[in-house]
Amino acid sequence: MSGTPEGPVHAEPPETYAADDAITERHAEEHGGALPRETDGRPRTGTAEDRSAAELRDHGAAFRAAQLAMAVVDRDGVVVTANESFGTLLGSDPRALREQAAADLVDLASDGRTWHAYHEVLRGRRSRFRCTRRLKHADGRSLWAEVTVAPVPGSGRVLLSIADVSERRELQARLRHLQMHDPVTRLPNRALFFERLSAALEDPARDFSETGGDPEPVSSSYESYGSYGYGRTGRIGLCYLDLDGFKAVNDTLGHRVGDRLLAAVAARLTECADSDGYTRSGGHLVARLGGDEFAILVEDSTGTEQLADLARSVLDALQRPFDLGGQRLSVSASIGVVERSGQGTTATALMQAADTTLYWAKADGKGRWNLFDPERNAHRMTRQALSSTLRPAVERGEFTLEYQPLVDLAGGALRGVEALVRWDHPRFGRLAPNRFVGIAEEDGSIVELGRWVLATACRQARQWQRDHPRERPIFVSVNVAVRQVWDSDLVGDVAGILAETGLAPHLLQLELTESAVMGSAGRPLQALQALSDMGVRIAIDDFGTGYSNLAYLSRLPVSVLKLDGSFVRGFQDEEHANPADELIVEALVQLAHRLGLTVTAECVETAGQASRLRRIGCDTGQGWLYSRAVAPERIAELIDAETLRV
Repeated sequence: MSGTPEGPVHAEPPETYAADDAITERHAEEHGGALPRETDGRPRTGTAEDRSAAELRDHGAAFRAAQLAMAVVDRDGVVVTANESFGTLLGSDPRALREQAAADLVDLASDGRTWHAYHEVLRGRRSRFRCTRRLKHADGRSLWAEVTVAPVPGSGRVLLSIADVSERRELQARLRHLQMHDPVTRLPNRALFFERLSAALEDPARDFSETGGDPEPVSSSYESYGSYGYGRTGRIGLCYLDLDGFKAVNDTLGHRVGDRLLAAVAARLTECADSDGYTRSGGHLVARLGGDEFAILVEDSTGTEQLADLARSVLDALQRPFDLGGQRLSVSASIGVVERSGQGTTATALMQAADTTLYWAKADGKGRWNLFDPERNAHRMTRQALSSTLRPAVERGEFTLEYQPLVDLAGGALRGVEALVRWDHPRFGRLAPNRFVGIAEEDGSIVELGRWVLATACRQARQWQRDHPRERPIFVSVNVAVRQVWDSDLVGDVAGILAETGLAPHLLQLELTESAVMGSAGRPLQALQALSDMGVRIAIDDFGTGYSNLAYLSRLPVSVLKLDGSFVRGFQDEEHANPADELIVEALVQLAHRLGLTVTAECVETAGQASRLRRIGCDTGQGWLYSRAVAPERIAELIDAETLRV
C-alpha cells in the first residue's frame, strides 16, 4: 500500500504491479517482447527504453494512489485492475473487483440508452461517455456518482473513473427545495406545481421510481410509488381554490397575521389531501400558486366524485375558525374543480378550465365549489368570440333590424313598431339581442351599434311614411342603453338623425329599462329631458321589474310605461285566473293614466289576455298574438291592413 501523499512511497509486493503491467503492456508490445526487469520484478532502467518504462511505472503509481476512483476495463467490459479509491468507493477490496463486469459494478445496464453509449466507447466508436448513477455501497448506503468512460489510447482498453458527487447532489437538492417551495407555507410553489403537472400529462403511465439516466426526481414521493401498487387510471384532477375576503385580513390585521393564516390554511389543505388516499405519486400535491390561491393536484383520479368529495372536505375544513395567537379568524374559499382524462390534455388547458370554474364559484356566491361544465364553458367561449368580433361586425354590415308591431288594444290598428336588432354572424348564424347586447354594453361598442340602429330605424320609419302617404304614420321604438347616454352625445345624435331622415320627433320613441331610468341623475336625466323637449317620446321598458319608485316616476320626462311580460303571463290561465294579477295591472294602468302616460303590455300571446288588458284600460299591446318580429316588408303589408286582431 502506498503511504499518505506527504510520506514516502514504500515498496509494493509483486501482485500489486498488475496496474503497472496493464498500463505498460502496450510499451512492451511496441518493442517486440517483454520489458527487461530486475530480479525483484521491476522494469530495468538506464536506457531510453528504461526511462520510458520508468515513466509508465510512475503512471501506474499515480493510478494506485489517486483519490479518484479508477479502473481499467478491457474491450469486453471486464475489469482488468482497479485502484484503492475504486474499492473504497464501493466498499470492496479492489483485487476482488478484477474480472467482474464493470457495467454491473456501476449500474450501466439499467437503461438502454446508457448501455448503448457505454458499448460504443468499448468498441472505439465514441471518444468518451459520462453519466450520473445512484450506487449502493457495501454497507447499504446510497451514493451519487459521476461515471466517466474514456479510451486508453492505443491499448484497446478504457479507463473507468468515478467521482462521488453525493454532497453536490445534496446541495443541489437543498437549493432546489428552496427554489421550488413557498417560504410562507412551506408548500410546493407555482414552479414545482406546473413541473409536476406537466410531467403527469406528458406521460400519464410514467413510473418515477425508474427514471434511469440522470434522474431528477421532482419529489421523493415519486420514488416510493412502486411500493404502493395502486392502479393507474390515466386521469387527472384539480381543485383550484381562492380564499374569499383574504385581502381584508391583510388590510385590517397586517401581513404578519395574513401569512400565519396562509400557513394554517396550508396545513388544513394538506390534511385533506392526505386523508383522500394515495396515488402513483404517493399523495396529492398541495401547492400555493401565489397570493391566496392554492391548488390540489390529484393524479390518477378515479372520477368527478373523488374530486367533489375532496372539495367538500376542504370547504368543511376551512369553515372551522382559525386560532392565531389568540385571534380567531374565519375564512371561506371558492373552489374550481376539474377532472378529465390526461390523454390530450395540456397544463394550459387544464388551468384555464380550473380558473374559469373558480370564477363561476365566485360569481355564484363564493364559499362553494363548482365542477367544470363543458356546455357552460362553450357558452363562455362563444361570448368571447362574439366580443372580439362585435366592433368589426358593425363596419362589415352584419347587423339587421326586424320590427314587432305595437297594436291599439281598443281597435286593433297598428300604432307603431319596436326595432329589434339581429346579428347575422358568419359562424353562429342569426343571433337575437340577448346574445350580444350585454357584451356590447360591457365593451362600449353599444354606442356605435346603437347609433346605427337608431339611424336605420328612423330611415325605415320615414320610408314607410313615404310609401303609405294616406295611412296614419306609425312610430318606431328604439332601445337605448344607459351607456349610450353617458358615453356619447345621444341628444346630438338623435337630432342629427331626425334631421337627416326627415322623421318627425313624435314618431320616435326611445326605450330605457326601469332600473336605468329610475337611477338617472345628472347628465342622463338632462339628456332625457332634452329629448322629451325635442318631442321624442321616452318609454320605460320592463316596468315593474326594477326599482318601481313611483314617486320618482312623476318627476321623469316619461311618456310611456311598458309593463313587463311577467304581469301579462299571469293572465294566461283564464279558467283559474289570479285576481291579484289583474288588480296590480289595473292599478298600474290607472296610475299611469293619471300621470298622463300611456301603457303598453308586452308578451300578449292569447286573445283572452288581450281582452282582459283591453277591459282594464291598457292602451297598446305587443306580442305573438299580433306578430313576431318581422322584416320591414311585412310591416308594410300590416300598415295597409285595417286591423290586426281585436
